[in-house]
Amino acid sequence: MVALLIKLGNFLFNGELGVRFVSCFLSIGTCVVLWLAIDNKDKRQHIPLFFILVYSMTLLHAYGFLTLPDTPLLFFTALFLLAYKRFLKKPDLLISILLGLLMAALMYSKYHAVLVILFVILSNIKLLKNKYAWLSVIIGILAYTPHLIWLFENDFVSIRYHLFERPNRAYEFEDFTLAFFINLVALFGFTFPWVYKSLFKTKPHDLFTKALLYLVYGVIVFFFISSFNRRVQTQWLIVVCVPMVLIVYNYILSNPQDRKWIFRMGILNIVILLFLRLGLVFEPLFPIVYETHGNKNWVNALREKAGDIPVVFENSYREAPMYAFYSGNPSYSLNNIRYRRNQYSIDGSESVVQGKRIIYISKFKKEGDIEYQSAKADTIFGVFLDNFQSFRNLKTHLNEIEVMSGSKELNFDLENPYDIDIGLSQLDFAVISLNKYKNVIDIIKIDVLPFDEKKAKAKAHAKTRFKFTLPKDIKADTHYIKISVSENKLYWGINGENVKLPNGSN
Repeated sequence: MVALLIKLGNFLFNGELGVRFVSCFLSIGTCVVLWLAIDNKDKRQHIPLFFILVYSMTLLHAYGFLTLPDTPLLFFTALFLLAYKRFLKKPDLLISILLGLLMAALMYSKYHAVLVILFVILSNIKLLKNKYAWLSVIIGILAYTPHLIWLFENDFVSIRYHLFERPNRAYEFEDFTLAFFINLVALFGFTFPWVYKSLFKTKPHDLFTKALLYLVYGVIVFFFISSFNRRVQTQWLIVVCVPMVLIVYNYILSNPQDRKWIFRMGILNIVILLFLRLGLVFEPLFPIVYETHGNKNWVNALREKAGDIPVVFENSYREAPMYAFYSGNPSYSLNNIRYRRNQYSIDGSESVVQGKRIIYISKFKKEGDIEYQSAKADTIFGVFLDNFQSFRNLKTHLNEIEVMSGSKELNFDLENPYDIDIGLSQLDFAVISLNKYKNVIDIIKIDVLPFDEKKAKAKAHAKTRFKFTLPKDIKADTHYIKISVSENKLYWGINGENVKLPNGSN
């Protein structure tokens, strides 16, 4: 969805304006749709209050000019709720098709959208008997089918990461659950007491209001429970802002005292947010170095030393596209076991740098052929590499049955998805041990032997089976292991899946 927004913007403008243009219009659209969803006869008497309420909400304000998945998520959530309101009045073929397409658009924006759909359905369980509701679901699934096919073809990479592979750490009340409640306050800034008072005072007097309440409480409860397992990021809660606008505005229209405080505190929020927006552009106003600061400077400094050759960044899906955007030259993020898969793992970008002379940039290098200053004034080093070759798409499949049986003699398959054979002499292998939170705790290089001892290459589009002995020095707190590959002495790649050791440890 984000790529589509940027593509549409680039038809009209180049550079940053093209990137952000459509997002700004979606923000306007969100505001318009929310206004249309309010039926209160007194709403036109307090139009300024509506805009103050909307743009005093921290993230609703911020995602009005940032091009992120949350921007279309907000727009399509508002449009979905408006369409659902029309559906409740008179379900028919046209509104059912529209609802289905909006559900697909929500899911194309962000997976969190499933909560929007789920809690609206739970608020009106009779929808399960409504033929028009089922038509909407079918239309939504059909429109979402291209992404489902993409997921299947890419081994459900994004789903697996979010549900099973994302590293975590031990529970901390302050950083997990307490931070969750702080995020609930941060969503609304200084207006939060009156915003939540409006929520608590609102009763489900009709199916639409019931849907709004289910959506807000449902998302809050869902992420409250999640906070006992991992840290909840503020933007994960952003979808509650849409129903909250409708709930709060309807409430304060008939409550003058609360209306007065929302107006005052809302203006204070907006003043602070506008100051921070200026700080995104004019660095001295901002208390910290933010992501928007200094990008052109470090890109230009690096480009002067790199020339027109490609730049390969270690573990950075941010710096790589930033460099390509401002320099116009090819870039790539080489992801290793200390990071995670991202778009550079699956979009074919690797082929752009294969066999070429490149500059390899790593934040962990203490010296190199070149150096430049990052936006935070850190010295970053890079080295020139000739005939660069990486094979990050190699996959290892550890025999899980053997692992679970406690066997010390194990085997794995190396899957080569490339169009070329890869010499085994170019490859090294290691057992990666991970703790129960799926964080890497050790890397142990291993000697492997192909079942066909005469085999010297991993054949293209084929699997090669290897056997090895499980190292004896695996640490006691190891809960998972995986097999990693180092090609041409590059740092260990993300090649295999986590396999749990029997009894959770060795």
